Amino acid sequence: MPLFLPKYPQLLKWLYPKRLSRLPGENTIYLSFDDGPIPEVTPWVLQELKKFDATATFFCIGDNVQKHPEIFQQVLDAGYAIGNHTFHHLNGWKTPTSEYLQNTEKAQQLMADYSQHQNQVISAKFFRPPYGKIRNSQASSLVRNGYKIVMWDVISGDYNSQFSAEKCYQNVVQNTVAGSCIVFHDSQKAFPNLQEILPKILQYYAEKGWEFGSLTDALSAGQ
Repeated sequence: MPLFLPKYPQLLKWLYPKRLSRLPGENTIYLSFDDGPIPEVTPWVLQELKKFDATATFFCIGDNVQKHPEIFQQVLDAGYAIGNHTFHHLNGWKTPTSEYLQNTEKAQQLMADYSQHQNQVISAKFFRPPYGKIRNSQASSLVRNGYKIVMWDVISGDYNSQFSAEKCYQNVVQNTVAGSCIVFHDSQKAFPNLQEILPKILQYYAEKGWEFGSLTDALSAGQ
């Protein structure tokens, strides 16, 4: 099994301090979901978040937005923050920079055009590199084009079929602190684990009196 680190390495935070991983916030955590929107899974996530009046950030694959605009509309209607996860879920280490940037812009333009057509606006350009793999040249170009690169502080590992749901749950609760940006996946591969852990995690932090924020919340609060 490849090395899995539920906590984003401190060395990478030091090397790339402008890439978001943890945000200032007293008793606030930032839930995020990668790889959607897709039928069944994304609507289920929205229902679970609504039960706890929790907000979140969805890092969408452009191809999934194109295939399932009605699900993307549900995310927009719920008022959640939207992020870019490239159009084809590209691995930046294996993709030429020009192709990577074009693929990212294609996804951004699609989401922006769709939201504007619905009289809704994506107010910020958040970007999370698939697999967490991005070259410095790619990152620098995206930042120059107005993107905010978002990594994570804690990753659940829900996508890993070799992990039990309990393992994924412990990955989160043992590593999360105030301000943590946490990664889940609204994908079919992650759904078996996500179905078990998301309700428990929402309940756990709600009972602690913590709040669930989105990246837009953090920026609007000047964090």
